Amino acid sequence: MTDWTHTALLFPGQGSQEIGMGAEIAAAYPAARAAFDEADALLGFALSKLCWEGPAEQLDDTINTQPALYVAGIATLRALEAEVGPVRPAYVAGHSLGELTALAAAGAMSFADGLRLVRERGRLMKQAGVQSPGAMAALLGLDAAQVRDLCAQAVAETGGRLVLANDNCPGQLVISGDDAALARGLELATAAGAKRAVKLPISIASHSPLMAPAAEEFRRALAETAFRAPQVPVMGNVNAAPLTDADAIREELGAQLTSPVRWTESVEALARAGVTRYVELGPKDVLVGLVKRIDRAGERVAVNSVAALRALAQN
Repeated sequence: MTDWTHTALLFPGQGSQEIGMGAEIAAAYPAARAAFDEADALLGFALSKLCWEGPAEQLDDTINTQPALYVAGIATLRALEAEVGPVRPAYVAGHSLGELTALAAAGAMSFADGLRLVRERGRLMKQAGVQSPGAMAALLGLDAAQVRDLCAQAVAETGGRLVLANDNCPGQLVISGDDAALARGLELATAAGAKRAVKLPISIASHSPLMAPAAEEFRRALAETAFRAPQVPVMGNVNAAPLTDADAIREELGAQLTSPVRWTESVEALARAGVTRYVELGPKDVLVGLVKRIDRAGERVAVNSVAALRALAQN
């Protein structure tokens, strides 16, 4: 029997989506297929077909990406439970959108309520992106203090908005804001010695003040959602601290859209709490790659195929 006492389950955010996500696992595990079927019925369209067949431009639209990743993560968890029985990790965590998947995995909300929330979150973020256009950029080789300083300088020079959006791991940071401030931020990052400073193919300034209108409306959706205390601790992005009750969850998710993703600090907190194995459930292996740069001693497992599921079950 697999020992989960020092394991954290991780759920990815936007950027991990890919055509074919979840298809092999859904074909092999009826419990996983049922998650996709339930989502198709609740949403009123074939999300499963979009995940498995594309087209990519529709899958990459944030209004679809968010429910797609949510369902793929929960489907993978259900497949894992079909393989090994109940899974009670020490912690769960998710990167940005993945935090909602983590909350559903921890029993803090129903699958259906979580699906409605991620669909609404995607809709509101897309709408905010139209109303207040912006973008994001990845910076490699700078530290968080340097990036905060260059964001402040870009804001002072342009009168725009630019913030540190994701602290993904040491040396890998993401900035977010309006186009003018972002362009100046990229120039300043290059001048500061960044190994890379590249604009991302994203038309939404996530985790920045430009998402304030979306956050305000999303809080109304959160107020109408029935949350419960999670069955296992959920490490939150906003404060890099565990979420233990419904009020804390609503506060976290409401603040998350305009707050930075403190992933480095979240993983450091997991390590301090005794986590020694990190299991990422969902497409690709982005999060375990980040963990490698944060907690080098931790065991890292990406579960994105039937073979990976079965190997984990035997470990």
